[in-house]
Amino acid sequence: MKLVVLAPLRTEALAVRSALPGVRVKRVGMGGTTADLADADAVGIAGLCGAVAPELRAGDVVLATELRSEGRRPIACPGSELLAEPLRRLRLRTHAGPIHTAPRILGPAEREALRATGVVAVDMESALLAGAVGNLPLAVLRVVVDAADRRLLSPRTLVAGTRALWTLRRASGAFVDWVEAAVFAPAAPGDRLARV
Repeated sequence: MKLVVLAPLRTEALAVRSALPGVRVKRVGMGGTTADLADADAVGIAGLCGAVAPELRAGDVVLATELRSEGRRPIACPGSELLAEPLRRLRLRTHAGPIHTAPRILGPAEREALRATGVVAVDMESALLAGAVGNLPLAVLRVVVDAADRRLLSPRTLVAGTRALWTLRRASGAFVDWVEAAVFAPAAPGDRLARV
């Protein structure tokens, strides 16, 4: 099974690529909406995110159970939860829940409003990229760079960003286990985890 992992920024793509030698990692750019997936059998989306849930801290891993964005239908991501066990074995703090894709960086007040809807984290690409994936198996792994009550442009972001990228590198190796689980997991017709 050929895995393609999409990463928005160059630093994110480098972190993912260093953990997945031989896997095709494509940089899609901040706010990216499309990628060439013609040769993919399964797709991972990996990168950084901002916390919405107050219990999340820099370096925590967030697995998307659902992707939401303004004006679009939610996209279910049951495959992401198969990443949980490999991440626990790596002793990484892992959370699962809906991720909201926003058109710009959101501040603390905007994130607090999203919290009431059950969203746990926010990014700028996942829901948009997932729309291009079609029926391929999909998993979304994001790492928190800033807490819910902080702005991204903060003196703490440099340290938090370094930690988040280090965690992203460690966590990305779980995609190998996920692809193996996706191949053998029984799934209902139309489920994004269906055998390929």
